[in-house]
Amino acid sequence: MNAEIIAVGSELLLGQIVNSNAKFISQQLADLGINVFFHTVVGDNPERLRSAIEIAEKRSNLIIFTGGLGPTKDDLTKETIARHLGKKLVMDQEALDSIELFFKKTQRVMTDNNRKQALVLEGSMILPNHHGMAPGMMTENDNCTYILLPGPPKEMEPMFLKFGIAALSKQVKTNEKIVSRVLRFFGIGEAALETEIVDLIEQQSNPTIAPLASDGECTLRLTAKHQDMQSAQLLLDEVESKINSRVGQFLYGYDHTTLVAELMEILKARKLTIAAAESLTGGLFQQELTSFPGVSSVYKGGIVCYTDEVKKNVLNVKSETIEKYGVVSQECAKELAENVAALIASDIGISFTGVAGPDELEGKPVGTVYIGISIKGKQTAVHMLELGGTREANRTRSVKYGCYYIIKQLKESQKA
Repeated sequence: MNAEIIAVGSELLLGQIVNSNAKFISQQLADLGINVFFHTVVGDNPERLRSAIEIAEKRSNLIIFTGGLGPTKDDLTKETIARHLGKKLVMDQEALDSIELFFKKTQRVMTDNNRKQALVLEGSMILPNHHGMAPGMMTENDNCTYILLPGPPKEMEPMFLKFGIAALSKQVKTNEKIVSRVLRFFGIGEAALETEIVDLIEQQSNPTIAPLASDGECTLRLTAKHQDMQSAQLLLDEVESKINSRVGQFLYGYDHTTLVAELMEILKARKLTIAAAESLTGGLFQQELTSFPGVSSVYKGGIVCYTDEVKKNVLNVKSETIEKYGVVSQECAKELAENVAALIASDIGISFTGVAGPDELEGKPVGTVYIGISIKGKQTAVHMLELGGTREANRTRSVKYGCYYIIKQLKESQKA
């Protein structure tokens, strides 16, 4: 199957919301071995939507629509598709009963236009909506499959996972098993990573290797096809082994993990506690860490030390350190990491100090960052970064580097 995703909604074209649905669906289709060659966004206009459908039909045999199934007049997706395919819209009683029950439970008046959400293409397979009102649907016409899904991600995602994937799996006419594995790298750029494995990418056939970069990280999606699941896994193991022999030192995890999640796991496994002193990151490291349930077993506390006064009076950084070296310095980062660990009685202290931007500080350019890591029984390490991105990018990448350096240091100490 070759698929195209058509997102319907003028709010997407106006930039009022991001088309996250296309990303989600593409990821799911990749796992099914379905190619996605085009993403299309079209406004709430029946003529332009019909034109987009006609174009899609010439190059794809699976077209997935998101949005335009609601109760208002600008929700025109199923009406436009019905006219295009010459199909009737009929009332789905189960969907209508569900909508009426919702209004009854919430003690709200149901207006006539809400009935519109229960209309479906005649003869289509209904995809129930357990998180909203408008059902999804799947229909076929002239060797093309059409799937209509609601626009809100909180409705679309569970509908597609529970009902859409099962319906599509029956459509994919192959006995092959599709197995994917995502390798996650940090500390190496996209260009450098590709250079190291370019011959593997050029020779790829099965498994395939798909590079992707985002937010200072790089990923490789490996996808293997085989009639036997175990054999597919062995194919992935073989190509991963070749990749790791070249860039394995930068591999930190698999699939949907993150650097913060990996840090949490290693801290829990070793029963280590951590405290943070944050200047340029302004508490972002602690925010990321505390987003995980059960974090209290490893995270004891931290201090946002944005001003010199807090660095000196709360975290006990020596006045002479700041006067001689400045707050954006290796020396300041070292004292911050050591002092926050001692102050909060943690096994690990981490500090972030630097120039987030947009202006220079202490004569140092934007993106200059020092990360201090103090681990009980080990010599304190300070890492200097020269990032030079936007203010937000510098803060985000600093947090990721902090996680990466702790993970790396703990793993190296385990080997020693």
